[in-house]
Amino acid sequence: MTDLFGDYRPAWETDEHRELRLLARDFFRREATPENQERWAEQHHVDRDLWTKAGDVGLLCLDVPAEYGGGGGDFGHEAVVQEELSKTGDTAFGFPIHSTIIAHYIAGCGTEEQKQRWLPRICTGETVLAIAMTEPGTGSDLQAVRTTAVRDGDHYVINGSKTFISNATLCDLLVIVAKTDPTKGAKGISLIVAETKDLEGFERGRVLRKVGQHGQDTRELSFTDMRVPVENLLGGVEGQGFYQLMNQLPRERLIIGVNAGATIESAVVQSIDYAKQRKAFGAPLLDLQNTQFVLAECKTDALAARTLLDYCIARAIAGTLDAQTASMAKMWATDKQCEVIDKCLQIFGGYGYMIEYPIARMYADARVQKIYGGANEVMKLLIARGL
Repeated sequence: MTDLFGDYRPAWETDEHRELRLLARDFFRREATPENQERWAEQHHVDRDLWTKAGDVGLLCLDVPAEYGGGGGDFGHEAVVQEELSKTGDTAFGFPIHSTIIAHYIAGCGTEEQKQRWLPRICTGETVLAIAMTEPGTGSDLQAVRTTAVRDGDHYVINGSKTFISNATLCDLLVIVAKTDPTKGAKGISLIVAETKDLEGFERGRVLRKVGQHGQDTRELSFTDMRVPVENLLGGVEGQGFYQLMNQLPRERLIIGVNAGATIESAVVQSIDYAKQRKAFGAPLLDLQNTQFVLAECKTDALAARTLLDYCIARAIAGTLDAQTASMAKMWATDKQCEVIDKCLQIFGGYGYMIEYPIARMYADARVQKIYGGANEVMKLLIARGL
């Protein structure tokens, strides 16, 4: 696919980032083929060995310190990989969940022993990560979780249920948001890491049928008197879970925005190509003024998104990205993603409604971007707090 902005290169992108971009582009073009994406959609998860393949070529945990098996890079390395994955149209591979988001709960919040124990296999893809936040009655309001973890000797006994959990089928390590002291509100929340293999009381529930992202591994999970060693309490101190979540959520929101920005560019490129080839009334669609105006608007939005996201990526690399700015990136980019893709789909006419066309899948896949990672209405509240 051609680049919408030619030789544009963000100020934060070094030669190392550029080399990684080319590596990731080649990898995803080889692995995330249309045929593979269709199969993943049918089985509702990627092939297990895709994780180790990505680890083998060095695409996982790129800003985790090298001493734990990571790439020792910065957020820009993660962003580059996400952009190239997004441009293939694939939403099945839970790269950002594993590499950009959850690995950093362990790298940023874990004890030294926990980091040494878990991170090396996370970085190679031998261990796949998931995080269990959302519950049937609890979405963006994380203080309202009802899952409990009661200490019993050297174990926590965990009871509760979670829903909309990405990477749920293949996960080997699950970070659970639970109440260790239900009387303390946010101060009673802890993150406990469960090693899922042969774990009694751990049950993977039904595969969830979604509007889009059919290949993304999404299920319900339940815990019934599930015993997890106390040594798996993330960070080793109870009651830190809410603060750990708040510290890591800006990364999650920014990578969602990065996904949105790259997908916008892909949609516009595909629509321009189609408008040049498709004829109506004896001439290419692109000769019609309305088509020109629509695509002019979409390309402008794509550049505005890229500019905003590059600003935020640079802030993340410098360590100065704050929650409000990350929320701006997530809210605006995902809103624009849905808006631009809707305009682009219209250019395709009836073919845009056919699921075999990538633009149709983009349309279905995009809608959840305004919901997960914190609903965009919540993003507005967070932004408003900084006014």
